[in-house]
Amino acid sequence: MKILRSIEEIESLRSEWQSRNLRIALVPTMGYLHAGHLSLVHIAKAQSDRVIVSIFVNPAQFGPNEDLDRYPRDFDRDERLCAEAGVDAVFYPAATDMYAADHSTWVLEDSLSQTLCGASRPGHFRGVTTVVLKLFNLSGCSVAVFGRKDAQQALIIRRMVRDLNVPVQVVFAPLVREPDGLALSSRNKYLSPAERQGALSISRGIFQAEERYRAGVREAAPLLAVVQESISAAGGKIDYVALMDQDTLRPLAVADRPALLAVAAFFGQTRLIDNVFLE
Repeated sequence: MKILRSIEEIESLRSEWQSRNLRIALVPTMGYLHAGHLSLVHIAKAQSDRVIVSIFVNPAQFGPNEDLDRYPRDFDRDERLCAEAGVDAVFYPAATDMYAADHSTWVLEDSLSQTLCGASRPGHFRGVTTVVLKLFNLSGCSVAVFGRKDAQQALIIRRMVRDLNVPVQVVFAPLVREPDGLALSSRNKYLSPAERQGALSISRGIFQAEERYRAGVREAAPLLAVVQESISAAGGKIDYVALMDQDTLRPLAVADRPALLAVAAFFGQTRLIDNVFLE
């Protein structure tokens, strides 16, 4: 497995692989890998000849009061997990390599990014789309795999690829959970034992809403209420609980089309997201 730390190194490897007509898959991450990330790697391996995992805590997608400095990092562990998973190369650049000192060009998706996390975290998705397009260009990937836990992000990337005619196939991978239902996230590390127990109310509420949907309930109000009540009863602070059209990410009063039930909530200082696709 190759460790690529510079732009020149990844461009050289990309050129070598492309000269051999190898199909390249990219799994973009911010590191501190867990089983959810590794599930993306397995999907990428099945759809390509070579897999690159990028590990980059992207400063452009963090707001001024967010957790950039304390975001968990453990590159030695990440390197070991990637090697065990059969990754061919890890791209681990510095921020100064990814962004020139006078960087002034951004990629802005202006519709799907306006709701949910886009409303709560202004500028976040501008940072995401910009760095992902840079990673697509640098890696020369033909396929990129994104997890459904970050559903809004995945939908925005798919829209960017469509709108800008980027020759990359975007694959959505299933959301991976802990055995007790908590959605896997690098930020779970922040939770105290009590906060982690409380955070189970998010998935518990989502599962209850999904059961109501499968039983025939389509009105947004009762679907959202069961999630809100679950989180509030556990002491969580709700950022949003929303039922959105999958294509537009605009609110639905009735789930009469493919929908996304999305949640963001705080336990302690930790903001967690979760969702379910209702189809």
